[in-house]
Amino acid sequence: MSGALSAATGAWAQDGELLGAPEPGKMGFQAPATELARDLQGLDHMLLVIITVIVAFVAALILWVIVRYNRKANKTPATFTHNTPIEVAWTIVPILILVVIGAFSLPVLFKQQEIPDGDIYIKVTGYQWFWGYEYVDEGFSFDSYLLGHPANMTDEDYEAGARNYVLNDAMRAKLVKAGYTEDQFLLATDTKVVVPVGKTIVMGVTGADVIHSWTIPAFGVKQDAVPGRVAELWFKAEKTGTFFGQCSELCGKDHAYMPITVQVVEQDEYDAWLLQAKELYAANEAAPSNIRLASAD
Repeated sequence: MSGALSAATGAWAQDGELLGAPEPGKMGFQAPATELARDLQGLDHMLLVIITVIVAFVAALILWVIVRYNRKANKTPATFTHNTPIEVAWTIVPILILVVIGAFSLPVLFKQQEIPDGDIYIKVTGYQWFWGYEYVDEGFSFDSYLLGHPANMTDEDYEAGARNYVLNDAMRAKLVKAGYTEDQFLLATDTKVVVPVGKTIVMGVTGADVIHSWTIPAFGVKQDAVPGRVAELWFKAEKTGTFFGQCSELCGKDHAYMPITVQVVEQDEYDAWLLQAKELYAANEAAPSNIRLASAD
């Protein structure tokens, strides 16, 4: 399907906070929006502490050896070649460290890989260079393109001065009209995956041509999209808002132009969106690329 019908369906309503996007001057992880993301970040922080202690200990040993056993301070070197207690210690201690790491990391790994029964199942297909989404149980699908991709550029956009993949004044206006900010350029898409908050979402991920990778850092999910295979991931979003990701597997010349947008909404908003999606996406051979979420206004 193509996203070329964007002009026919009106502007996208941006509801909720824009989350899961890079912020200027910030370092570290994005704020977690799922249990999986919290577990992964907690594991990373624990490993950082362990690695820091190991590096500090080894650096201190090296410094001590340099100071204590240099030629000036130790004119007569020792003649022994082995120290059994030390050799036992440097064998057992790393094993114990790995056991501790495994005790914390394996439960997180199993939680990721043991796919629960989902409330909603979505099939994700990576193409060169856009994403396709199919709400399997609901019987409709749509494609998702970078906002500024030729698939969603109209004659009016070009007449206003917009150019494919170029951030200029006309593209800024296009972003604002779609509910995004200038900072979301190259992250914003013409359609979004819309899911309800607090529900278990299971995604089957595959590729149509080469290997892609579907990733939302704030959800703690990343799954390669391999042609001929369907791998699964799951998440349960704990807060509403719009979350961003990008293809995370080098897949060709337009790899940088495969953003991912997921909008998490309340259940009643999702139900309203679903009714419109079934009607609009099922009624067209090419899926319209914008659906306005029902809101209080």
